[in-house]
Amino acid sequence: MNAWTQRLSLGGLLGLGLGVQATPAEQVYTLGTITVSAPTPALGALDSGQVASVLTSETLRRFDRDTLGEALDLLSGVSVTTNSRNEQTLDLRGFDARQVPIFIDGIPVSVPYDGYLDLGRFTTTDLSAIQVAKGFSAMAYGANTLGGAINLVSRRPERALEGDLSVGLAADHTRTGTLNLGTNQGQWYLQFGASWRDSDGFPLSDDFQPTATEDGGRRDNSDQRDAHLSLKLGWTPRGDDEYAISYYRQHATKGQPPSTDARSARYWRWPYWDKEGVYFLSRTALGEHERLRLRLYLDDYDNAVDAYTDASYTTRKTSGRGSLGPSGRSIYDDRVFGGSITLESTRLDHHQLQLALHHKHQRHHADDTIERTEAFEDALNSISLEDSITLGPRLRLALGLAHHRMRPLRVDKISDPVALPDAQSATDAQAGLFWSLDADGNDLLYATVARKSRFPTLKDRYSLRLDTAIPNPDLRTEHALNYELGYRGSPRPGLELEAALFASSITDLIQRVDDVEPDRYQMQNVGEVQVFGMEFGANADLGARWQLGAHLTLIDRDNRSDPDRRLTGVPSHKLTAHARFIPAERWETLLYLRHEGARWSSDSERLDAFTTLDLKLAVHPASAVTLATGVRNLADSNYAPSAGYPAAGRTWFVEANYRF
Repeated sequence: MNAWTQRLSLGGLLGLGLGVQATPAEQVYTLGTITVSAPTPALGALDSGQVASVLTSETLRRFDRDTLGEALDLLSGVSVTTNSRNEQTLDLRGFDARQVPIFIDGIPVSVPYDGYLDLGRFTTTDLSAIQVAKGFSAMAYGANTLGGAINLVSRRPERALEGDLSVGLAADHTRTGTLNLGTNQGQWYLQFGASWRDSDGFPLSDDFQPTATEDGGRRDNSDQRDAHLSLKLGWTPRGDDEYAISYYRQHATKGQPPSTDARSARYWRWPYWDKEGVYFLSRTALGEHERLRLRLYLDDYDNAVDAYTDASYTTRKTSGRGSLGPSGRSIYDDRVFGGSITLESTRLDHHQLQLALHHKHQRHHADDTIERTEAFEDALNSISLEDSITLGPRLRLALGLAHHRMRPLRVDKISDPVALPDAQSATDAQAGLFWSLDADGNDLLYATVARKSRFPTLKDRYSLRLDTAIPNPDLRTEHALNYELGYRGSPRPGLELEAALFASSITDLIQRVDDVEPDRYQMQNVGEVQVFGMEFGANADLGARWQLGAHLTLIDRDNRSDPDRRLTGVPSHKLTAHARFIPAERWETLLYLRHEGARWSSDSERLDAFTTLDLKLAVHPASAVTLATGVRNLADSNYAPSAGYPAAGRTWFVEANYRF
């Protein structure tokens, strides 16, 4: 499922790549979507001012994608791995997680310090959709969308009472539970969501060869516990006007499996990983032609990590490699607050205009339980203008321009103090041409070009990286020029086809430069990278019982600035395929294959390609009840998407779901 596969308009979704069509029963929270054009189309309508991949809640449940990382791995162009901190992270067409920010209902959800959000901590059970823009993304997202943007669209109830309840069991004492309740009383609505997951860890493949730091069987220190809560209260006084306040809280504790390479093994545990936020969204009509949108938010992120001397996890490590300071514990206390205001207008014939203003303030505090070790603050402001121009009955031109400014406000460190750096700014611009080949918009050709930017994170500029690096507060902005040419359409009933060619030219890329001082490196703007790729997809209904789909991504990255240094973490190709079979009424089977090509993990280490196969059997004893069981990694493949961090072997699951 590709950026040119599926499209999200303000009014609805169309899920082509995985064969999921949005229906009136699967309403989308339009107040939380981000789009290029101003009017609110009907549910399922396509807006030719924007191209985006969309995963609906139905798709997420059918493929059992319980975390954000697992969900995004369904998409073409996306590679999801688990890093050394036991965090699910992604690459999108060669751009890493810092360069593709995440939003909830258009509200930025970030980790202010380093920009790496753990996708495994975010569950998908309270979402109506996930919207992914690649390269060409709405300017209304604001700054730092170098490679695209990911928007999590929350649920909005449509009936007087609706909801779902699910429970599940899986390998290694993994237990899950979810509850969603909603009510819509005409002029107001209320949505509640809760989910819980408790796991002792995951098993490695039987083919895994034990090392000094991992003996096989259940992965050492891989346990995790998550609890998620969300609440939304909305008011719809008249027409299209809508006002909503939302709250969410994510609490987790987790182990961090040590690397299977003893030379780089760390023995860390996270006693808490907490994310909490409250935000307000509104949409108000200002007469016949104008509409005003307001977004305000406050987002807190707190975590603690403990370092230990060995795998017994009993004695804190207070010095040497892998330590976190004299107490053996590091605590982060981060906060982000801000807002945006957007004026939309259709006053001019054939034009749909959006003017947006953004302000964001981010703060990072760290301490080692003895004293505060660092305190950083930044302010970020943006202004953007977009215009979706109707050139003809089937032809539309989308233009966008934005200017961003980052101003450092505070840099306090008890070690190696640095001066407060100067402010820096960046200008983004983009254009897209969209041609509907038929009157219904079911066949679309498009061409886009987007110049995007990303400011360096606090960690990029100021971190000692456990005393192995030299800070560089004068790091500059990264820039990318993204091109895409694509088609998505349905040449005949029951068949959807997709194709895209994409390229990116990335300059001033922040990369590591070794031995700036003896045994110490520094992050510098030395990188120049060229990315070329293709995405192809097809989905076909073969009669009433069979549905087949396949998607292929090919990508090539060229390190122009340092040809001898490998670009790491991204496979050369990715293939996914699925077959859905309905053998009888109320029964369903699903077979899902994923193959990823080889990738470099360092200049000298190349990780092998791998293939996994998942199988699921579901029965619907009643229209509102689903019972399912399945096996993931059916062949028990032994593979490691990240060096030193092998993935799970064969696992099983059972689950029950009730919708009302």
